[in-house]
Amino acid sequence: MGGTGKLEVLLVDCKDIRNTRFLGKMSPYLIVQYGNQEHKSTVAKGRGRNPEWNETIEFDVDYPGDSVHKYKLVFMIMDKHKCCADEFNGETKVYLKDVISLGMENGKMEIHPMKYRVVLPNKKYAGEIKVGVTFTPDDSS
Repeated sequence: MGGTGKLEVLLVDCKDIRNTRFLGKMSPYLIVQYGNQEHKSTVAKGRGRNPEWNETIEFDVDYPGDSVHKYKLVFMIMDKHKCCADEFNGETKVYLKDVISLGMENGKMEIHPMKYRVVLPNKKYAGEIKVGVTFTPDDSS
């Protein structure tokens, strides 16, 4: 069974993310990637190590896709800087093939907001992120 749909991603918050600032509080934001699509959250200006967003972003989904990487959400936590390049604070990946497959079969599939580990490239723990995901197939699927 194949078709298209919408993936809604609820960005709730982060806890105890790695602090990269010597002075002042961090202004974190998220870059969220799904396949070749990318969205940025709003900047949680001055919110430090425990930012909250409570915002939803959407991605278009084709199922079945042409490769496994399309069923993966990547969340990159960044710190916004005024004077220099934004700084990477860690990432997490959420695999969604089963969510999308079950959503295609049942008309909708949801993962209620839950916590995921944030890690650095060396896999060292760098805090946690809380997100929820809902997949809804298009009516024509």
